[in-house]
Amino acid sequence: MGLEIGIEWLTLIMFGSLLVLLMAGLPLAFVTGGLAIVFLFVLGDSRALNIVPSRIFPLMTNYQLSAIPLFIFMAAMLEKAGLINEMFDVIYKVLGGVKGGLASATIIASTILAAMVGVIGAAVVTMGIIALPAMLKRQYDPKIAMGSIMAGGTLGILIPPSILAIIYAVVAEQSVGELFIGAVIPGLMLSGLYIAYVTVRCYINPQLGPPIPLEERISTKEKFKLLGQMSAPIALIVVVLGVIFSGVATPVEAAGIGTFGAFIVAAIHRKLNWQTVRDASITTLKASAMVIWIMFGATIFVGLYVLEGGQQFVQETMQGAGLGPWGILIVMQILLVVLGMFLDWVGILLLCVPIFVPIIKALGAQAFGFEDPNDLVLWFGVLYLVNMQMSFLSPPFGYALFYLRGVAPDWIPMTDIFKSALPFLAIQIIGLVLCMKFPEIITWLPRLVYG
Repeated sequence: MGLEIGIEWLTLIMFGSLLVLLMAGLPLAFVTGGLAIVFLFVLGDSRALNIVPSRIFPLMTNYQLSAIPLFIFMAAMLEKAGLINEMFDVIYKVLGGVKGGLASATIIASTILAAMVGVIGAAVVTMGIIALPAMLKRQYDPKIAMGSIMAGGTLGILIPPSILAIIYAVVAEQSVGELFIGAVIPGLMLSGLYIAYVTVRCYINPQLGPPIPLEERISTKEKFKLLGQMSAPIALIVVVLGVIFSGVATPVEAAGIGTFGAFIVAAIHRKLNWQTVRDASITTLKASAMVIWIMFGATIFVGLYVLEGGQQFVQETMQGAGLGPWGILIVMQILLVVLGMFLDWVGILLLCVPIFVPIIKALGAQAFGFEDPNDLVLWFGVLYLVNMQMSFLSPPFGYALFYLRGVAPDWIPMTDIFKSALPFLAIQIIGLVLCMKFPEIITWLPRLVYG
């Protein structure tokens, strides 16, 4: 028989040691998995060891998760074939004449990119390599330039087909399609708020984002010709999201269609060769393996915590603090933001969602003014996705900040990269509050589609 430790102490020891090891820079997948095994050994008996296969096996055999490597491969194919560069170039020429137009172009390109790429790093790095030099060359304020790249890049986590949404749906046992559709309007709303912010600032002070000089602008006829070049990749997105939203295909089947489509699009653009396919496959292998290993480790860790009574402890603590249902929801959102400063998104999802979702369900749909319990769960899921965007921009460990650092010119100090993220962080908080205050932003479209 293992040790008997009170749940308060156990919470402190488990999550404390997790934080210490992560601060030491060890990879999340092995920290969570390794600690879980150590605690299983210390706390449990031989029966508790059964938790390892019983948590991992349902993940290994989960059909929904096979969409992840497919979507990553589709994105990698399009990127390696150089289509993302072309796309930015087109949008950039079309919008270049407006004040702050390049920053808006960056955000629009990132929004379209987000619909191709479910992974954040790719979007921020790609736009950092293409858009940042272009904006700095045109005398843009570096902070506006960098902020719009990072904020646009994080949309990939929200706008379908988002990989985070797929994992969330699997962990919370929800429909992936509904989450995708629920995330569309919040995603476009945030994208619109970013563009509005950039445009307003550049109209008040044109020094921040001057329009491109007249001699570089192009005629309307040429603009249409350029948009024609983009028809293949955009048709691909429309088809992939269309079959999901119309219910013709499941997200996994849509991912298969998308992967096949990516080959065709690359071929149309004469970029389909062995090198492209090989590079895309390696990128996919690395990214998928990382996600799946983190899932294995974290799911055992949380499984053990829940088994030891962690969930009731969290629930009773929150209710004991005299917080109403809204208080509990707000505390959860704040906890997610704080965790976002230190952990990565897959980790936060697997550590929090299995504990949070049952608590929200237990509070009941009526507590938040919903008729239908399904609406409540969907709403909480999309709030979670909106919240996770902040984890990418929040100093000190926001991933987007470091992705951008890797490709930004050396003369830009890290403090400037941090500062450039702050106004966009504020916009994300406004977006989150709007989604909390007006749940229809999230629930309206799924109701329309699913009736």
